[in-house]
Amino acid sequence: MADNIDEAERVEAFVSRFGRLQDTLGDKLLPLYLEAVGERLGAAIDNLDRAEKLRLIPSTDGWLTMRKLRNQMVHEYIEDAVILADALQAGHEFAPTLSAVVENILADMRARGWSDANG
Repeated sequence: MADNIDEAERVEAFVSRFGRLQDTLGDKLLPLYLEAVGERLGAAIDNLDRAEKLRLIPSTDGWLTMRKLRNQMVHEYIEDAVILADALQAGHEFAPTLSAVVENILADMRARGWSDANG
């Protein structure tokens, strides 16, 4: 891939955007939203459990798997093409989950009468 600059840039862009979105949702938006709906904030795992109970995320375990993948893609230089391809494929498969979390939060806001947006 080092020989193909365009491909390398696309991979870097995907990894960066995936990581930022996962960070923003898990570390910022979910805790703020949980607090807004009156949930007591705790450790990250406890917040994820609360988000799962509110059906904002599909599962805590799935979120932690996604977080581990994010850490691998962002913090490790993956030289093995097969490992890199597997990580990128897994990230691609998780992308709809991230979008669904946003939709779930918006739906919950509408159900609470906090937004009249149609999504």
